[in-house]
Amino acid sequence: MEFSANLYKRFPPDFRFGAATAAYQIEGAVHEDGRKPSIWDAFSNTPGRVANGDTGEHACDHYHRMESDLDLARDLGLDAYRFSIAWPRVVPDGRGPVNAKGLDFYERVVDGCLERGLEPCATLYHWDLPLSLGDAGGWCARMTAEAFADYAAIVARRLGDRINAVSTFNEPWCSALLGHLYGIHAPGDTDLDKALAAVHHQHLAHGLAVQAVRAERPTLSLGIVLNLQTIYPLSDDDSDREAAVRHRCFHNDMFTGPLFEGAYPEALIDALGDRLPPAWEADLTTIHQPLDWWGLNWYTPMRVTGDAQSTEPFPGTRSVVPEHAECTDIGWEIAPSALCELLLELDSSLQLPPCWITENGACVNVVADAAGLVNDTTRVTYLDDHLGAVADAIDGGCDIRGYFAWSLMDNFEWAEGYTMRFGIVHVDYDTQVRTPKSSAKAYSAMIRTHRDNRQ
Repeated sequence: MEFSANLYKRFPPDFRFGAATAAYQIEGAVHEDGRKPSIWDAFSNTPGRVANGDTGEHACDHYHRMESDLDLARDLGLDAYRFSIAWPRVVPDGRGPVNAKGLDFYERVVDGCLERGLEPCATLYHWDLPLSLGDAGGWCARMTAEAFADYAAIVARRLGDRINAVSTFNEPWCSALLGHLYGIHAPGDTDLDKALAAVHHQHLAHGLAVQAVRAERPTLSLGIVLNLQTIYPLSDDDSDREAAVRHRCFHNDMFTGPLFEGAYPEALIDALGDRLPPAWEADLTTIHQPLDWWGLNWYTPMRVTGDAQSTEPFPGTRSVVPEHAECTDIGWEIAPSALCELLLELDSSLQLPPCWITENGACVNVVADAAGLVNDTTRVTYLDDHLGAVADAIDGGCDIRGYFAWSLMDNFEWAEGYTMRFGIVHVDYDTQVRTPKSSAKAYSAMIRTHRDNRQ
């Protein structure tokens, strides 16, 4: 099964195609070479937090298989590889001594990419906060933002001359809200005040890190990755329309406002301003840094209604998947046109730098058949349709420079453990054998055709 025959023609000649991973999801080796625990080590080892009691202790053993995994990315013909750097591997306590072996590993990753013709794109924070910082308050404490800036400078100093692009954060919505409001991710809190503190201190950490990295490497391409939502009211009722407005304010504008406009949305301040951290207004100038690009992670739309059970005054909403919607195996609605709608909406409403689609993909839990093939036809169709939606957005005037499939390989899927598979490459967790799926072959074929036809 292949992608649409002429899909490759819809992307500019310099458009880049890649795949993405994250350190805690693939590396394993959590006790090796000076790495200390992260909040995810603690969270996943807490009974009841992760499906089947799974942890990232071994994951995909990428720490030991990095060279062959990069060979795999090269053999698929990828233009770029997006990975994250584990803070507790580089600065094990979050502040203080630098772990040379940790930095050495990521230097091998970067150099390995370059040797294979892959553009290395690094993320500084993909949720694995050093546990010592977590125990001292984590993102609810201002000092964590300051520690993050120091860590960012360390990485930039060592690797910034060879990395194509750096993201400060991956999906701060998840680490702040899933981690501190909904209790689904580490550290597992359910407290709105903690969530607001985490949001703000991550914003501050981003701004301080951009300043710190620019001081070290003025020409390094810097951005941030957000999982902004395409939001629809569940029905035409006024109550659902009003819920959608509140939902957008809390789940999108609370992030884009400070980062791209230097202000929180007025509706948020009216409802929750007195619950933001002290002196938050003075931080907005630091948070609002000029960026070279921004990344969008996108999988599914949100259809929103009011939540009568909410104990908090704002936003008081919940998302509902329509009963007969086509969904992936994790239960997320498939609606590729909603990706294009969001890109066009953001392009018209905000002054944004160029965009990269830094994650997009589908959970399809098929395994190898008797012939050893992994025929994930649903994922092939999903990727084909969503790449088409990206091309539609480019046709509509959006400046989009590249696309990363999530994920290069099956991995530890956070609270879902190893039960959900997003990879274009299958991983047998017992043997660690990698098997490219039908989606990998289709994606690879399109990338090669696009490269062969660049003018």
